[in-house]
Amino acid sequence: MRALLVVNPAATTTSARTREVIARALASEVKLEVAPTECRGHARDLARRAVESGSVELVVAFGGDGTVNEVVNGLLHHGPDPGGLPRLAVVPGGSTNVFARALGLPNHAVEATGVLLDALHRGREREIGLGLAAGLEGTRDEEVPDRWFTFCAGLGFDAGVVGGVEQQRERGRRSTHALYVRQMVRQFLRDPHRGRGTITLERPDAQPVRDLSTAIVCNTAPWTFLGNRPVYAAPRASFDDALDVVGLTRMSAAAMTRYATQLLRSSPERGPRGGNVVVLHDVTGFTLLSQAPLPFQLDGDHLGVRFGVRFTGVRRALRVIV
Repeated sequence: MRALLVVNPAATTTSARTREVIARALASEVKLEVAPTECRGHARDLARRAVESGSVELVVAFGGDGTVNEVVNGLLHHGPDPGGLPRLAVVPGGSTNVFARALGLPNHAVEATGVLLDALHRGREREIGLGLAAGLEGTRDEEVPDRWFTFCAGLGFDAGVVGGVEQQRERGRRSTHALYVRQMVRQFLRDPHRGRGTITLERPDAQPVRDLSTAIVCNTAPWTFLGNRPVYAAPRASFDDALDVVGLTRMSAAAMTRYATQLLRSSPERGPRGGNVVVLHDVTGFTLLSQAPLPFQLDGDHLGVRFGVRFTGVRRALRVIV
């Protein structure tokens, strides 16, 4: 089997020694080419070229969730074709590694590589669904390119937090859970739309859901991790279904304290709830339209602001080695 290992040398928890050990281990099982990324978007281009070569059967993404997202978008550049595209494998190297952990992989690069080698030996794989976000026709965002995501997207508050953390990292701050908590407080205090929501959710054959202050779209559960603690915004979300949506219609200090407590206590059976929480399960297609530009993120990657986004849940989009 010919494989491409796409490595992000700047990933949070990797080192040159770890990368060398993992490359040697994989090379013992497959015919391996190693390609370090050099800039933002490079992992996507490497994966796209692997598909277009027609000779690569496996692409391994070694990095954080951002690297995985780029590789997935490269693999699906010409659209989903589970039977014809190279398989995807993941070696976690970021700070949170939500996608890898949601697949059941260890949150340690060497241990995850051991699981990957065993899966390759046994021929163990699964087909997973993915989310697709596109610019919304009739808005300023209609020309925005389509982009796939593996575990979550967000419009509003949570995307603002992601954007703030990215700004802090550009200034040299380390990506820690404490940084995320501080940024959540800052985002809440300066969010101009927390008093009245600007988002409307529309889907076929259903009444619009209006006045959402923020919306989180989940392709799997958990939504994220705080250290070793999984956090479930949409506990029923699954790689085997379409998309789940969680929206909040109220973001007062009391309401946010309640939501935060519910998230910290969430489980596979119980997520956020209450009169101001909107939860939709297994939705194939819907749009989020905002009266004002709001922060937008996919898989923890801040993509600027958006007025409208069209979402599609695509089942059985990609084969993953697990």
